[in-house]
Amino acid sequence: MNILDTIIAKKKIEVASNKARVSIDELKQSDLFMRPIFSLKDFLLDETKTGIIAEFKRQSPSKGIINGTADVLEVTQAYTLNGASCLSVLTDEHFFGGSEQDLRKARVNNIPILRKDFIIDEYQIIEARSMGADVILLIAACLTPERVKELATFAKSIQLEVLLEIHSEEELQHICDETELVGVNNRDLKTFTVDINRSIELSKKIPDNKIKIAESGINDIETIRIFREAGFKGFLIGENFMKQPDPTIAFAIFVKQLNAKQT
Repeated sequence: MNILDTIIAKKKIEVASNKARVSIDELKQSDLFMRPIFSLKDFLLDETKTGIIAEFKRQSPSKGIINGTADVLEVTQAYTLNGASCLSVLTDEHFFGGSEQDLRKARVNNIPILRKDFIIDEYQIIEARSMGADVILLIAACLTPERVKELATFAKSIQLEVLLEIHSEEELQHICDETELVGVNNRDLKTFTVDINRSIELSKKIPDNKIKIAESGINDIETIRIFREAGFKGFLIGENFMKQPDPTIAFAIFVKQLNAKQT
């Protein structure tokens, strides 16, 4: 089994356990379930914003502990204050050290929040709405095209937006009407190797009516410039900030440099 297969096997057990522990009706009673949604699509199309989806991530299977001491509230507030267009919050505990509480704490920020997890079941989408997420991630590598459409349709039925993540030409077939946001992950989820040219190569084959997001391997403002020229509107950046001694300062400096380059 590769890393992704291992994660999905664990996720199936986790989802079954959560279903037995908390009912859908209980999730829908959450004070956050009916809150108005912030639209990631609108934020990314706003030319006055950075387009950066800034991620809070403590660890990963490939890198181990990235930042075990950062405070989710402090970091996400700094991301928001300094111009992030969206927050990405890991909620997978076993492999990434995240939690539902991380996303709930980040919800004080008035920008879109992406629940970064391995979504395989409608139950997780209801969970996402109940914890305050605005957007869910669907990863093509662990879903069939038919399942992507089913889950995306369900997400839209409860007003959540959907970011479909692809990382190969074969996965272009997962794109459907319900997936308006398409992310290209430069990291191969089966080997966790990174190739930043992946987004550029695939971008020409993604339908023009989709909003394109580059994910992983973005470490400098020059890379963002290249992606923008290729038609990307969003840039998901995680480890580049989280691996620094103070992610809040690292992000502020990065945005300052980005804004200076654009003027």
